[in-house]
Amino acid sequence: MNILIIYSHPNHESFNGAVLEQIQNNLDSRHTVRLVDLYAEHFDPVLFFDKQHRRRDLSKDPATKKYRDLIIWADKLIFVYPTWWGGMPAMLKGFVDRVFVSGFAYKGKKIGMTPKLNGRTAWIVTSHDTPAIAVPFMPDYGSVLKRQVLAACGIKPCRITSLAPLKSSTPARRQKMLEKVARLARKI
Repeated sequence: MNILIIYSHPNHESFNGAVLEQIQNNLDSRHTVRLVDLYAEHFDPVLFFDKQHRRRDLSKDPATKKYRDLIIWADKLIFVYPTWWGGMPAMLKGFVDRVFVSGFAYKGKKIGMTPKLNGRTAWIVTSHDTPAIAVPFMPDYGSVLKRQVLAACGIKPCRITSLAPLKSSTPARRQKMLEKVARLARKI
């Protein structure tokens, strides 16, 4: 299986860096794995279009071709990121805005859209500090990426693994979270 990991955290020494390491170290060696580290690659998250750079031409933007090619190559996408202020980091949101575009990820219709990335699956691994009891009442925590981006583009099923709360967790609790990630990665 071709697996693309999309990692969005500025500090590799963070808990998210440890999550990434657990995934990479525990995926079966028969898989071909590639990593997109948005911060390390200095991905430009700013969506821009004007009269010369039209929105309908974003699917042909040479600056994002590499990422479109990797998504086409992948059978499974794994997203690793922290949830900040109830949603994905701006870097990842910009990646979605610039790469999952009309003409590539979906085709617009008069009403709705037709997905173009069918046949792929996804796993979202996100960390945050929100107590588990409050998460069902929050608008995101991976569900926007899962339902309004990936599913709409044909990428399903998609699993969400929520690692929380971090701030108040003990080192032993964090180790258990990392062991859970390793266990789930080994099942892929």
